[in-house]
Amino acid sequence: MTGNNMTNKKRIIACLDLKDGRLVKGVKFEGLRDIGEPLGFAKRYYEEGANELAFLDISSTDKSRAALLDLVRNARLAVNIPICVGGGISTVGEMEILIRAGADKVSVCSSALARPELLSEMAKAYGSKSVMLAIDAKRVTGTGETPRWNVFAAGGRTDTGLDAVEWAKRAVELGAGEIMLNSIDADGTGAGYDLELCTAVASAVSVPVIASGGAGSLEQIAGVLLNTPVDAALVASFLHYGKSTVREIKEYLLSQGISVEVLKGKN
Repeated sequence: MTGNNMTNKKRIIACLDLKDGRLVKGVKFEGLRDIGEPLGFAKRYYEEGANELAFLDISSTDKSRAALLDLVRNARLAVNIPICVGGGISTVGEMEILIRAGADKVSVCSSALARPELLSEMAKAYGSKSVMLAIDAKRVTGTGETPRWNVFAAGGRTDTGLDAVEWAKRAVELGAGEIMLNSIDADGTGAGYDLELCTAVASAVSVPVIASGGAGSLEQIAGVLLNTPVDAALVASFLHYGKSTVREIKEYLLSQGISVEVLKGKN
């Protein structure tokens, strides 16, 4: 069976990119800007009704990893929703440290590309539902050609030559229980999600797919949830810069007839 159940309630996931313990954001994975202290943002998004939080450490230095662990521990005490953590994780042992700190899911990207069996090892240790595969994809065909997206590693700097749809299918077979699908072309632009990419990947796998990259309006968030088989929309800059709130997003989605997962007392 491929594709996802469109009757499922959709989720809004607040994403926080981190560098040395600070919340940062760039455009197309470049030009990082310091936004502030992440725990306060995480608490606010939780109070507004976010279904999940994603903490992504984009530097993976020793200093950054220590700060990430502190953030996960503190966030676990402050919020009661799933927390996904990613960035530089390459062993089950590192996954265990994050799970013990309070993470519910661990996301891997480049490490799984380098050693795909890591996905199986993680799933065996903690179950597929705790294994998130992040795919950083970039369109490599021109207008009018059959769409194709290549998978990039090393924070979007290295083209692996792998087809994003085929990699997603293989990863699920290996044990990935969810896919975070990042469009490098759309990341941080506010120009909207890559609907073709989302449709291609989400239609090819049976696990939940999270659309990531490009959220710039309520209409765009509704559009990706209405017009593609994804299960959730990831939002970053649109929230960080105060253009909207999680509560406003969910209210708009409900007004458009989109069934969203509502958290009691947080909406």
